[in-house]
Amino acid sequence: MSSSKPSIPKGTRDFGPDKMIRRNFIFSAIKTVFQKFGFLPLETPAMENLSVLMGKYGEEGDRLLFKILNSGDFVKNINLSDFEQGYKKITTSISEKGLRYDLTVPFARYVVMNRNELVFPFRRYQIQPVWRGDSPQKGRYREFYQCDADVVGTDSLICEAEIVLMINEVLENLGIKNFCIKINNRKLLTAITEKIGMPGSETDLCVAIDKLDKIGLEKVVEELTAKHFPELAIASLMPILEFSGSNSEKFKFLKNFLAGSDIGQKGLYEMNAVFEYVESFGLKENNVEFDLTLARGLSYYTGAIFEVKAKDVQIGSICGGGRYDNLTGVFGMPGISGVGISFGIDRIYDVMEELNVFPEANINTTKVLLCCFDEEAKKYSLPLLYKMRQRGINSEIYPETTKMKKQMEYADRKKIPFVMIIGSDEMTSGELMLKDMLNGEQERLNINEIIAKLC
Repeated sequence: MSSSKPSIPKGTRDFGPDKMIRRNFIFSAIKTVFQKFGFLPLETPAMENLSVLMGKYGEEGDRLLFKILNSGDFVKNINLSDFEQGYKKITTSISEKGLRYDLTVPFARYVVMNRNELVFPFRRYQIQPVWRGDSPQKGRYREFYQCDADVVGTDSLICEAEIVLMINEVLENLGIKNFCIKINNRKLLTAITEKIGMPGSETDLCVAIDKLDKIGLEKVVEELTAKHFPELAIASLMPILEFSGSNSEKFKFLKNFLAGSDIGQKGLYEMNAVFEYVESFGLKENNVEFDLTLARGLSYYTGAIFEVKAKDVQIGSICGGGRYDNLTGVFGMPGISGVGISFGIDRIYDVMEELNVFPEANINTTKVLLCCFDEEAKKYSLPLLYKMRQRGINSEIYPETTKMKKQMEYADRKKIPFVMIIGSDEMTSGELMLKDMLNGEQERLNINEIIAKLC
């Protein structure tokens, strides 16, 4: 029987040791900051009931959900009329579960199911993979990690300010120094549509203006015209699209532009409060920008919205999020307000690689390799190996008795920084040969001296 060449599903990836050490560095940096700000870890199952997932992401999202076939004879209850009604009818009959599409809906489900045990405000962070049946392409995968932090059960704007602080600390700890945290508010966007005489058109307006950086003002105007925005409305919008200035100048401009709009003034109050809280924490505004055209996730967010970009690279946003007022309403628990962010691990990795800011960490985690001339030396080495591991030194022994050259080549290829050579002389004297693989220097030390040197 011929064996087929192994492969992995399109849109998924293997991560070798070199990449995983770098990915774990990113995960660890983010997790450390989340915990520092009082967030608790949470994990939810890879699969959820379809009744939890369906209808939460729109028709396109429902289509991209990976469905899991029921166990056993999953077609036994299907008949010809079901086929004639299309795939949606069949899906509900043959599949009751699906892989999670994001971490937010499972989090909402968890909050509702555990509301009597949770302490509100509830701060949670979650770092897990999600799955989407999208068409794979560069930068878009069917399996990828999300790295979320949310506070639910409070509408305090201190939470928004703390998100700004967390983003700053995470990116600076990762070595990404030049970045911009863009902030806007959903209420301001609603007020703008009312001001230009197009109430209720937030989605069309903001899908267009959110592309301003990518396609330019002229193309945005063309798109708005195609969406049946009259010339007068577009003319009224131009001061917003063309305005540039400092954060304080933008506040002053919008205060006049949205005069008489209750929701606009409320949005400005919230934005101003966030900036004031950030300042109270002692953080300078250098990396924070009030962006009048930021418009992410409009159907989802109800207050502040965030988007973060690294300035020195041509890579999209690396972090985003915002305030929502009814996360748990779809599960029968309305009125729970929250705010959250999600770090894009893959894009952060790409940014760090392009900027060359990954620390020069050894790909291999082993610090010292024990190389033995014979079986007797190997037996002698095992208690030494145990003692080093007890002291927290990452160490391993070459498991086979073979030529010393082969053992040294193994250490060299794995980039193990130190080698401990043990033969009859070493066993007799207790003085072991320690070789620095970087500079080739060798010295004879006893095991306690070696431990002291490597710790």
